[in-house]
Amino acid sequence: MNGVVEFISKGGPAMWVIAALSVGTLALILWKLWRLSLAGAWSGGAAERAVTLWSEGRADAARSAVAGRRTWRARLALAAMAARQEMPEAAAREETERIARALLAEARTGIRVLELVATIAPLLGLLGTVLGMIAAFQTLQEAGARADPSALAGGIWEALLTTAAGMAVAIPAGIAQSWFESIADGLQTDMEDHATRIFTRGGGSAHGG
Repeated sequence: MNGVVEFISKGGPAMWVIAALSVGTLALILWKLWRLSLAGAWSGGAAERAVTLWSEGRADAARSAVAGRRTWRARLALAAMAARQEMPEAAAREETERIARALLAEARTGIRVLELVATIAPLLGLLGTVLGMIAAFQTLQEAGARADPSALAGGIWEALLTTAAGMAVAIPAGIAQSWFESIADGLQTDMEDHATRIFTRGGGSAHGG
């Protein structure tokens, strides 16, 4: 533990900020994975079965297949079926779109934060490096002819630590952001597909719209 603290301290204040950012980023990624798992981001079997039943005209069985499920696809499918049966078509489509937007916003929670981390972490690293280089050259100026090249080199590599640390935080954050975006995009595609099939096939709607 002392070694870690000493290593971070060599990078100056910017290194502490980057270290805190790395901990927060890791916590956000783990929370996001847990949240996606709970919301069924990688499983859509129940919603697909429900839409298939709906297409066959078995509306009650279709709604039962997703009733009580908390996955995003199932919630959207159930809401679309209920709206289709209980509202005029135009109103049902608007209600379904509203719920889909809310679910997608929920699915994208935290992604913008990862995008921000991927942007500012390298900048913080660069700032730390610039400040470190300034300090190193100030030391060189004060030493004058007695300057020790090895001391200058040590100051420079310590200054460069923050750049490396900033990139080490930004790269995983950028990768996680892209991955979570692709999951959200896939979820949006599935929702659009399910909603379209619900509104164009079977189901025995109560309103002809």
